Amino acid sequence: MNKKHSLRSFVALLALSLFATCSYGQQRAFDFLITGAHIVDGTGAPWFVGDIGIVGDRIAAMGDLHDASAKQRINASGLVVAPGFIDVQGQSEFNLLVDNRAASKITQGVTTEITGEGTSIAPLNDRLLEDLKDSADKYGVKLDWRSLAEYLDRLDRVHPAINLGTFVGAGGIRTYVVGKDNRPATPAELDQMRQLVAQAMEQGAFGLSSALEYVPDVFASTDELVELAKVASSYGGVYFTHQRSESDRIFPSLDEVFAIAQRAHISTTIWHLKTAYKENWGKMPEVLRRIEAARERGIDVAASVYPYTRASNGLVACFPNWVTEGGTEKMLERLKDPAQRPRVRQEMNEADNRWENEWLGSGGGGGVTLIQVLNPDLRKYEGMNFEEIGKAMGKDPEDAAIDIAIADHGNSQVVIAIMEEADVRAAVSNPLVTYGSDSGAQAEDGPLSTTKAHPRAFGTFPRILAEYVRSEHTMRLEEAVRKMTSQAASRVGITDRGLLRPGMFADIVVFDPRTIRDVATYESPLKYSVGVKDVFVNGQPVVRNGEITSERPGRALRGPGYKRHE
Repeated sequence: MNKKHSLRSFVALLALSLFATCSYGQQRAFDFLITGAHIVDGTGAPWFVGDIGIVGDRIAAMGDLHDASAKQRINASGLVVAPGFIDVQGQSEFNLLVDNRAASKITQGVTTEITGEGTSIAPLNDRLLEDLKDSADKYGVKLDWRSLAEYLDRLDRVHPAINLGTFVGAGGIRTYVVGKDNRPATPAELDQMRQLVAQAMEQGAFGLSSALEYVPDVFASTDELVELAKVASSYGGVYFTHQRSESDRIFPSLDEVFAIAQRAHISTTIWHLKTAYKENWGKMPEVLRRIEAARERGIDVAASVYPYTRASNGLVACFPNWVTEGGTEKMLERLKDPAQRPRVRQEMNEADNRWENEWLGSGGGGGVTLIQVLNPDLRKYEGMNFEEIGKAMGKDPEDAAIDIAIADHGNSQVVIAIMEEADVRAAVSNPLVTYGSDSGAQAEDGPLSTTKAHPRAFGTFPRILAEYVRSEHTMRLEEAVRKMTSQAASRVGITDRGLLRPGMFADIVVFDPRTIRDVATYESPLKYSVGVKDVFVNGQPVVRNGEITSERPGRALRGPGYKRHE
């Protein structure tokens, strides 16, 4: 777009906004009128006092609207009104089918979630359906979709409280075509994988994702990822990645991220950026410098983080990759095999750059805490680390981990202690970095309250505002909100959310900047954050006066390929 065209478009948009600001209040009553707010509009500009009028699912007007009529008024004097927060790495695609409230998300101001890390919710075949079966059986979810289009239609029928969009996962595509074996895709298989990515993009995916630390993504070559990313790019999609190494090989891993972005000509974001394990603490400034240098070379790359020093993962990620190769049943055979079990135990405690050893990186069993199981017989161990579990079982921590993985059919989730606060602080505050909880929605009650959690599921966004804005002053409030909203939207490719402007969807959060904070802890994680007063999704209040309402106005969001082909 040339400069004259850009200027004309900007002037036209400004004129439309001014017209809406001046005229809407005179023409009709607003459905909701938020008055006297400190408006933080998502651009990073300083807050200003004003009113916001909502009609239907859109922001109708902004400015001085105190004389306008409205069906409902909300006095936001002394409160901040901002665009709804966008969680760029939620994991709620299955959880919303269990509990559509998205309670732990809306109570922290999240109105939109993007998901689909590595293995997405669709497309599915028999192999991938088998991986979902245990969770589906536990929660009574009918697995009645195969394509992404079918899933998004199913999600709309569920009527979630939040909006949700997804990537198509390269790992899921690999499982669909190749399985979970450690081998290259054949030319015919790679062609089929390209076709599946194209179909998902046309059905609404926002781009391609990968989780290169885990089976089967770890078996994908850089060339394979480039080929799939090129397909996503051709539809206007983006690439998000859990990079191949977050620890000892982080610098070569960054080089691979940059190469994929450059070769596929695709906007790329690194999920949950971290420098993991004690020997790598202090490397975050250099990691950020390398990302900034890549951007100076013309590579469109950025990152997201969550504001905690502990990560969360499947327990099986504490085992070497050869253990989980080939799928769950083959993994269980290896773990049960008396001849192979000693090798698993030994490698869990050995430094080896061929895989990301989360067990050793956490300092052993004392740094790995069990938080979620599907097998009810194991519930008594939730909240305990594996040194404690081992003592309770009368065995070594490694044997305890192996036996729980067997008994829970590989479904157990853990929290791992692998980061330091200085590195987290540097990443959280960097202008290029946005935020993702890396957690599915849970609740204080209902079916998703029967397990523990990582506190990030309940507190990611309030924690940033309380800890890094209000307490540590590492960034301005307006900058933090920009990173949570318009920057997140731009990284994903969402164009009609993330800013407070007339004509944008009315995804809005009202919060008290003096009191907003996270309450969830590692010991007691199922606690809603406080300080969020009101949350609107598509113009309807899902939180009013701090309480969850009965409204469920969320929508399945569909990406740029879908828009082009509808």
